[in-house]
Amino acid sequence: MQAVIMAGGAGARLRPLTNEIPKPMVNIIDKPVMAYIIALLKKYGYYDIGVTLGYLPEKITGYFGDGRDLGVKLTYFVEETPLGTAGGVKQAEGYLDDDFLVISGDAYTRLNLDELYAVHKEKNQPATLAVKALDSTGDFGVVRVSDGVITDFVEKPAESTEKLVNTGIYMLKRELLQLVPSGFYDFGRDLFPTMKGKMAAYETPDYWSDIGTLERYYETNLFVVREQQKG
Repeated sequence: MQAVIMAGGAGARLRPLTNEIPKPMVNIIDKPVMAYIIALLKKYGYYDIGVTLGYLPEKITGYFGDGRDLGVKLTYFVEETPLGTAGGVKQAEGYLDDDFLVISGDAYTRLNLDELYAVHKEKNQPATLAVKALDSTGDFGVVRVSDGVITDFVEKPAESTEKLVNTGIYMLKRELLQLVPSGFYDFGRDLFPTMKGKMAAYETPDYWSDIGTLERYYETNLFVVREQQKG
């Protein structure tokens, strides 16, 4: 199985932490958050990994190299101009062989990727989104789900009573990328709202945090410290 890490984010809301590094390079305790993502992928058998890059790409390529030291193979796809999440992954279309995983490189999670894949195979939809129930959903795309299928998807609505949010972790059929035009195109804003009824949902009980604000970044570090103390 192949995976693509979306690692092009600048992390504007985390400044000054991201003044000189991209968001995936922000440390959780003692190493970049993207290192935890790579470790998670390796745990579940994803050794062939594409990485989409945008803001300060040399900071990521210089740190991770070809991935050999981490026991994986990393292939980089650099955006010369911003392409959005889907546009960035579109660059990797020729590199991908079959169904593949997309995961954000600037979030921390312990999501069970085997369970996500099992739902993807069972539902046999073009896309399967990992979703998470949250009390506060204002910063995320929200979904409505019926019988395991997403019936509505709204990117960062001003108001919503829904509690399930898009985590930025997807299993996708390779042919789905044919729907992505060249140039700037986003999964949440452009593609997914057109696919209601054609996407499956896997609701994860596992920890997930996008570390998108200083408050969530602090909370995530605290979570990891407590987990490490448990041994």
